[in-house]
Amino acid sequence: MLAYYVVTALHVLVCLFLILVVLLQSGKGADLASAFGGASTQTAFGSRGPASFLSKVTTGAAVVFMITCLSLSLLGNRPEAKSILETGKSAPAASKPSTPASKPQGTVVVPTQEQIRRMQEEAEAKARAKQAESPAPGQPATPAPVPEAGKSPAKK
Repeated sequence: MLAYYVVTALHVLVCLFLILVVLLQSGKGADLASAFGGASTQTAFGSRGPASFLSKVTTGAAVVFMITCLSLSLLGNRPEAKSILETGKSAPAASKPSTPASKPQGTVVVPTQEQIRRMQEEAEAKARAKQAESPAPGQPATPAPVPEAGKSPAKK
């Protein structure tokens, strides 16, 4: 694990150094002396000095950058393998067999048209039976006929 942190620190330093070296390089038409305000050209490192020195440093920094990238990818993806003997845990106990659930919780049961019709008929039958047992004062003893569900009374 220590190697990972060392390579990471080296990688960050190489990144910063590579950025600095690339920014120091000048374009094809200018040289290093003109970048710092020098009046004469080619005087800082000679005629081919700055181009070859900075390009060698850039190449070296790029190679180190690539090596640290590959090293980090190899070091970072290693899973830590642990043996059962190292963890000291025993095998999981056999759990009781689970019974299948009759209905998942949270589901809404929607009745069909036939079930709704039956429930309405049962409710009307209970209402008729209750009304027949205790007629209210001032009402006839026999209840008025209740139209069936879904049918309207015939008009005369």
